[in-house]
Amino acid sequence: MDDTVKLMQQKMMEVETEAEKLLLARHQIVENDRVRNGNREALTALRKRARTTKTSVPTPFDLIMKEVEGPESRPLVKEVCQTCGNHDSKEKTWMMFPGTDVFACVPFHACHTILENDQTQLDSDSKKLQSYVKEQVLLISDKGALSDKIGPGVLRSMVSLTDSKK
Repeated sequence: MDDTVKLMQQKMMEVETEAEKLLLARHQIVENDRVRNGNREALTALRKRARTTKTSVPTPFDLIMKEVEGPESRPLVKEVCQTCGNHDSKEKTWMMFPGTDVFACVPFHACHTILENDQTQLDSDSKKLQSYVKEQVLLISDKGALSDKIGPGVLRSMVSLTDSKK
């Protein structure tokens, strides 16, 4: 083969590997969204169980103002969980740990705290993956594959092409 054909093959291989990375990142975004939706549903169920919403629990400032009127001395700041509210935070709740098939009976407060931490982690991971996808699309476009004009199905078929010997 002459050098132009080898160069073209090398560039096509580079584009295919970048397209494969792009498809993997898109698949990971879909999986993260599925897990985020499950966490969101679980947090909503816990809030319903505690009979709270994101805005129904009074802020520490509101509690301070109510307690200032009393003659007794009380702590200036009373920590109130936005999810627990007045709910018994030590009540046991069954929870399946994310990424495993293990169920455990954990305190209510620990359960929703774990879910909220996972939710923030998944949000940041999704943002990172979305920026990575944008970079990959730009990289593929710069290599001349015009990924903004080619749909994901065509990219997928490009990645799955195989050479057959005649």
